Amino acid sequence: MRRADRVLEGLDRLFPDARCELDHKDSYELAVAVVLSAQTTDASVNRVTPALFERFPDPASLAAGELPEIERLIASLGLYRNKAKSIKGMAEGIHERFDDKVPDNMEDLVSLPGVGRKCANVILAECYGVPALAVDTHVERISKRLGLADQADSVLTVEKKLCKKIPKYRWIKTHHQMIFFGRYLCRARNPECDRCPFTDICKETERPRLKQAKEG
Repeated sequence: MRRADRVLEGLDRLFPDARCELDHKDSYELAVAVVLSAQTTDASVNRVTPALFERFPDPASLAAGELPEIERLIASLGLYRNKAKSIKGMAEGIHERFDDKVPDNMEDLVSLPGVGRKCANVILAECYGVPALAVDTHVERISKRLGLADQADSVLTVEKKLCKKIPKYRWIKTHHQMIFFGRYLCRARNPECDRCPFTDICKETERPRLKQAKEG
């Protein structure tokens, strides 16, 4: 069985119902939440967005918002000052250039402040159903640990390799499953190797399980 097929079957058994965990009602809310989620947890983002969206319910209102107020509403997040500038700038772009509609294509999305390729892929997949495989820190780590990409690969190279090895119709689903796997089982620190079905193909060399075997 191909390595990729083995991984896909295992992910299906582990996380058949994996989904986006950022709370949102529309493409605007998701776009803001995705930008805010950089280097922080979805749970942390979900704690600040209700008040943020109550105050700024659409791109026009956020574009017109004052930075100090935006900062105050998201102050519990890491890098909140930079993130406040990013979401305000993104909202200004959506309002002024795209008639208050979040773009539905990669080129326009990445032209907005704070929106990189990863964020754009999430928006395309979740809001518009466009097949996309966003590579965040979880997906990158899992791809390299399970041998779907090489350790030296850039994020873009990881994305390209995954898209070649995984059927297009599965890109969105696999993205969420890999995030769940990285978030709840194969964490960066203290991965739960005793619960992992992929230990025989894992490329990681310093797993606790292997250390114990050497010490035993």
